[in-house]
Amino acid sequence: MSRPTARDRLADLGCFLFAATFSVATSDVVVAGRDLSDATVFYEQLVGGLACAALFLRRRWSVQLALVLLVAGKLSHFVTGPTLVALFTVAAHRSPRTTRWVAAAAAVPLAVFVVQRPDPDLPATTSGIVYFALVAAAFGWGLFVRSRRRLVEELRDRAVRAEAEAQRAAREDIAREMHDVLAHRLSLLSVHAGALEYHPDAPPDEVRRAAGVIRDSAHQALEDLREIIGVLRAPVPADGADRPQPTLADLPRLAAESRGTGTPVTLDQAVAEPAALPAPTGRTAYRIVQEGLTNARKHAPEQPVAVTVSGGPGEGLAVEVRNPLPAADRDRSIPGAGHGLVGLAERVRLAGGGLEHGPTGAEFRLRAWLPWSGPRRPAEPDPTP
Repeated sequence: MSRPTARDRLADLGCFLFAATFSVATSDVVVAGRDLSDATVFYEQLVGGLACAALFLRRRWSVQLALVLLVAGKLSHFVTGPTLVALFTVAAHRSPRTTRWVAAAAAVPLAVFVVQRPDPDLPATTSGIVYFALVAAAFGWGLFVRSRRRLVEELRDRAVRAEAEAQRAAREDIAREMHDVLAHRLSLLSVHAGALEYHPDAPPDEVRRAAGVIRDSAHQALEDLREIIGVLRAPVPADGADRPQPTLADLPRLAAESRGTGTPVTLDQAVAEPAALPAPTGRTAYRIVQEGLTNARKHAPEQPVAVTVSGGPGEGLAVEVRNPLPAADRDRSIPGAGHGLVGLAERVRLAGGGLEHGPTGAEFRLRAWLPWSGPRRPAEPDPTP
């Protein structure tokens, strides 16, 4: 058993005082109806005092103490208070099976009492009925305390699990954000650095432009990394201002960055009421296109990429990124672990949409659908008479 705490000792002292006070306060009613000598009363009080002192052992030997006090209660009224405390302890701290056995032992005198059919007008009958009612109340209160304690423990465990789940979800969100942002920036940097490596005799203007892109991409990657680390250290910025998040309106800039690496990108946006698109949906669509362009730059560099974004309120937002499959003998200069598509699928699932990706004929296609609540657009009128 664990070492008793100060709270446990205080509870034991409270039980001792309750048992002693109960036995003394009710002794006049019970003892007055019995013709007892002073010596008998003294010995009964002594037994009651020992029973009260034995309550300090109730945590270690609660069952044994309860059974002994049930028997001793037949010899002295002053044992009634300690008996009630012992029965409460069994019901509150022992298993239901053990509690049932002790309750059965406590019910044996009740069966004998009923079989004897005592006269209801006698004081002893009233005392017996009150005693058995108190025994039932002690068991009931103990079971209530036990149930409440188990409920509190279960709620505490649920809270701990919920906090752990929230922390895990937060880590996954941060990991997805780091991959989506940094992979895009670093792939841009890698492409331009590779161009300088394989074309050291390029014109000075091209070298200067590539070096500028490398510098800007590295600076932006550091800024993104600093932002994520800041979120880990303090979820709420000190100035209370959040950095603007990408939206659907940033897709042209994203496509222009990829064109700067030599990747022909065709962007086709056919979105009705883009201003009404919810910000989280627009951000998810941006990340889908970003991941598609990053993968195309890794696995099929300088191959044309077609990006299509369409939809409207009530029908959802469809995003598609297509690029030719890489040649089988191509040297993969930019490695990839495949975690980007896994994290992207999780991001889309959390947004309530669906994601498909894989080779289709001679192309690799990345398709996603995102929900967009709102009234549907009216159908276009048919121009044919």
